[in-house]
Amino acid sequence: MIIPSPQYRRYEKDCLMQIPENMRLGISEAVNMECKYYMPTRRRVDLCNLLGATCDILVAAGVIADDNCRIVASHDGCGVYHDKHNPRVEITFTDYKGITL
Repeated sequence: MIIPSPQYRRYEKDCLMQIPENMRLGISEAVNMECKYYMPTRRRVDLCNLLGATCDILVAAGVIADDNCRIVASHDGCGVYHDKHNPRVEITFTDYKGITL
């Protein structure tokens, strides 16, 4: 078992507080989860770690039922960008018919 760092726990807590109840959909069908991360600095970050943390937080929040490959079937369109004044992550779920959820 991997024990999350105090920094991750603060990040998770902050994220969970920002997810509104009406977005806690419990998505259980196959979707593409596109995540665009806007970081406050230009430091190198690991996109895979960002995606893993995001998936774990979305499961904890009840946005997605699970982060297995039958639900989060792809991460097409993900990337890391820079926005010093407004760091954030923008998440878009699209089903395989191209409909944004």
